[in-house]
Amino acid sequence: MRFASAGRHCVRGEPPHHADPEAAEAARVLILCAARADGPTVTRLYEHGTAAERRAVLSALPQLPLGTDGRAGVPLIEDALRTNDTRLVAAAVGPYAARHLDAHAWRHAVLKCLFTGVSVDAVAGLAERSRGDAELARMLGDYARERTSAGRPVPDDLPRVLALTQMSPLSADVSAGPSVRSPSSSATGPSVRPSASCSSTGPSASSSTGPSFGPSSEEA
Repeated sequence: MRFASAGRHCVRGEPPHHADPEAAEAARVLILCAARADGPTVTRLYEHGTAAERRAVLSALPQLPLGTDGRAGVPLIEDALRTNDTRLVAAAVGPYAARHLDAHAWRHAVLKCLFTGVSVDAVAGLAERSRGDAELARMLGDYARERTSAGRPVPDDLPRVLALTQMSPLSADVSAGPSVRSPSSSATGPSVRPSASCSSTGPSASSSTGPSFGPSSEEA
């Protein structure tokens, strides 16, 4: 089976035997791992691949030999985070991003999840990297105030992440946090509360509080 043709070979067992995208993605990941694909190989497959093939590349990154520092996949993660494809964004914030994205890029990846409606459950290492992060707390507070000022609901996941940022870095208990309020809020500033639903329309990509990733290679 070849990487690109996995989608044609992976079908559901029951009639009418439709394609099985999850099985195809798993097969592609196995192919990459078995071949011990290196940085140039995964870059080529990602750049010329379909969205499904790109997701498989992103999912395989933590298990591949990508050079001495392992950072050959970072440009692929950054490209995926510039898209508005929620499945690509979810794949991009997995264990590889938790291990290799710097603090600035990782914070914007979290904001990208909130902006696009991707559950923060997809963000690997969320509790560890968020805890005690005052800069992330500031960004979340700014984003919440921007949404509130525009009459839009605050994403349900935002208070959860904000609560993590307000915990001590040494605290092992992440199940209960302080009341969810932006640390930079004044007495007259809006409190950060979860909304009943998340608006499908977020702030513009040029917003100072939104993700700073530019256009992706597929959108350029």
